[in-house]
Amino acid sequence: MNFYIAGQTDVGIVKSTNQDSLLVKKITTDYGGMVFAILCDGMGGLAKGELASATVIRAFDEWAQNELPILGQNGHIDDMSLKNQWERIILEQNVKIKNYGMSIGVNIGTTAVILLVTQNRYYLMNVGDSRAYLLSDDIRVLTKDQTLVEREVELGNITREQAEVDPRRSVLLQCVGASENVIPDMFYGEVMPNTAFLLCSDGFRHEITPQEIYANLNPDIILDSNEANSRLRMLITLNMQRNERDNITAALIKVQ
Repeated sequence: MNFYIAGQTDVGIVKSTNQDSLLVKKITTDYGGMVFAILCDGMGGLAKGELASATVIRAFDEWAQNELPILGQNGHIDDMSLKNQWERIILEQNVKIKNYGMSIGVNIGTTAVILLVTQNRYYLMNVGDSRAYLLSDDIRVLTKDQTLVEREVELGNITREQAEVDPRRSVLLQCVGASENVIPDMFYGEVMPNTAFLLCSDGFRHEITPQEIYANLNPDIILDSNEANSRLRMLITLNMQRNERDNITAALIKVQ
């Protein structure tokens, strides 16, 4: 399988600093191409959220360069081995960022959604409320928001529709750097041709609907990376026109 990749980010219409960070890249191996992507939405006083998000991005980029080739050297990636390596990085970065925040007297942290797409399988980890979607014949969320309102929905206290407009919708149950303990969610699945994966920060999805996302990013209309980047940029602009106040970031991986 081949891949088209795209990534776009914008500081938005309100904030002076973009605290989102993004990495999406193709990886060439003897067993076929892969795509590795990670998106982090930072938060914290003294505009240090961008430091938290960039720190986690850098740690996973080092993993992709140094540990992934060893992990997949026989053409097969063991689910549990990859999960353990990613969890180790998340826990190490949680301590590192927390200690730095304490040293300067501020709470800082970041969400993280991490995706590896191989020739036949995807691996996905999530902390916080940045999301991963799968677009095929429809659009569905692959991750689970680690937020107060998501827990309220699960408990039956509010409806899904109420959660979308609840003023507490951005209150996280955990994030990397600002939580005492971090427990990432892990997901796996089969990779099929003519599908697409979307990673996005919460700023990308508050003011546009899943139907609008699918109409503009469904795999049938993504013919190359230029098209993907153009459509991501258009959706970011649409968010800003609708007065989204957060930073806005998204990455798309089309499986061809």
